[in-house]
Amino acid sequence: MDHIVTLDSRQEAALQAIADRFIARHKGDAVKALKEMIVLDGHLQERLDAVEGRRRRGPPE
Repeated sequence: MDHIVTLDSRQEAALQAIADRFIARHKGDAVKALKEMIVLDGHLQERLDAVEGRRRRGPPE
C-alpha cells in the first residue's frame, strides 16, 4: 500500500531528529539502522495484517 505523506517544516525537523537518534543508537552505522528498521517494519506489518484479518472476520461468536 503506497501512501504519500507531505510534512511541514516542523514535522520534517522532528522526523530528522528521530532519525538521527535512531542512527546514533546504532553507533552511526546507517546501514545497520536501516536493516533494523526493515525488520521492525516487517513485524509491524504482520501485526497490522493480523488485526485486519480479525476485523474482516468480525467479532467471535
